[in-house]
Amino acid sequence: MSFYVVVPARYASSRLPGKPLADLAGKPMIVRVAERCARSGAGQVLVATDDPRVRDAVGDAARVVMTRDDHPSGTDRLQEVAAQLGLDDDDIVVNVQGDEPLIPPAVIDQVADNLRLHGDCQMATLCEPIEDAADLFNSNVCKVVFDVNGRALYFSRAPIPWHRDGFARDREDLSGGRWWRHIGIYAYRVGFLHRFVGWPSAPLEQLESLEQLRALANGAAIHVAPAREPVPGGVDTEDDLARMRRHLAGEA
Repeated sequence: MSFYVVVPARYASSRLPGKPLADLAGKPMIVRVAERCARSGAGQVLVATDDPRVRDAVGDAARVVMTRDDHPSGTDRLQEVAAQLGLDDDDIVVNVQGDEPLIPPAVIDQVADNLRLHGDCQMATLCEPIEDAADLFNSNVCKVVFDVNGRALYFSRAPIPWHRDGFARDREDLSGGRWWRHIGIYAYRVGFLHRFVGWPSAPLEQLESLEQLRALANGAAIHVAPAREPVPGGVDTEDDLARMRRHLAGEA
């Protein structure tokens, strides 16, 4: 089954302005992301942007869809692309972040396949084990818990679940359970995507600043599964950018 990949790319990043155009070993970051996506099983890869500089940088690496400049999130930009293209309600769209130049194509396929296979879910996403207590207690690392069928129960910036007795003894010891970091890749059914952007922001979403909580608050089911391959971190800061450049240059 084919699916669409949409890469929202906003030039005006608050922490790293011009991030989609950042040079990574001779190519703009957005081009490296698009090239990774093109190696997945997607029927079409699209870059969604409101900035002509990003459009021009993409060139022939992917189809570019120009969108409005007032979207509050990448999900809203994704929905506009689906509406512009007239996609069917049952079509699957995968949202790949524009700052993930090392994203494995296999996990793009995985999240699309998982949504296709779980018809009772409206969204799908991925996770990976947390092995370091510093990550567990880092509010910038989103955590997720899910049931035996892979349905998300909750996402939080807090360390969930809370090992009551274990953490009372030693918060550095993670041997008493299993914790999962949420990986920010999503697959949506288009019909659900249209409904999602029409819902008001939910109180829990506002509290945690996590958009996926809007879906849970409105009774939607989100499928969660461990990623089949490690997913390297993206580029959010100047330090991340320097590290990525060293990696692509073969230095580290």
